[in-house]
Amino acid sequence: MKLVLFDIDGTLITSRGAGRRAMRTALERVFGAAGGIDQYNLGGRTDTRIVHDVMGALGWEPARVKERLDDFFEAYVAGLASEIGDGRHVVTLPGVPAVVERLAQSPAAVLGLVTGNIEEGARIKLLPTGLWPHFRVGAYGSDHMDRRRLPSLAARRAHALVGHAFPPADVVVIGDTPHDIDCARAFGAVAVAVTTGQHTRDELLAERPDHLFDDLGDTEAVVKTVLGE
Repeated sequence: MKLVLFDIDGTLITSRGAGRRAMRTALERVFGAAGGIDQYNLGGRTDTRIVHDVMGALGWEPARVKERLDDFFEAYVAGLASEIGDGRHVVTLPGVPAVVERLAQSPAAVLGLVTGNIEEGARIKLLPTGLWPHFRVGAYGSDHMDRRRLPSLAARRAHALVGHAFPPADVVVIGDTPHDIDCARAFGAVAVAVTTGQHTRDELLAERPDHLFDDLGDTEAVVKTVLGE
């Protein structure tokens, strides 16, 4: 049995900047400034890391940032829900629904998420797509600042859920950034990269993923690769 862990932004969907806009508003409300959030490369980074980096660049000490994180995320979640609205601007990327549904129906797979989004942010972004119920476990940016820690956490949660242990070789991480590949490597999982985000094929190949797809449009090829068939 495989544990298949998907990234969200740039891999499953694009929300057309909703997350960045919600972050900017929340930073201004809670910290009084949004710093360089408009220039910050959000791809593959945890929400907690983003806040620490942006505010750290403005001279905020980590302990002071940590004290305000709960207030920040409360404001961020409210703003994200408003930005997403009825979901009409959330775009599901090519091939995603078919691949997710096939894997969710397979007895050989357990689906989960490994994402820099906090859990509530992930839910808000995925609910309009209808995909959210397919993901039985997850590890989120609200669990740890370091994305490298998330695959092992997701594997432990999946073990607790289904009573089946998932060693690294049976875990597949699917994402669109070098950080996704890196977090898979840190755990020893299989790294599957897609070029549906902001990184080029050559940039992702330089990180030596185990598999690389332009998108998830070829359902049979993706499912066979993910399940190791």
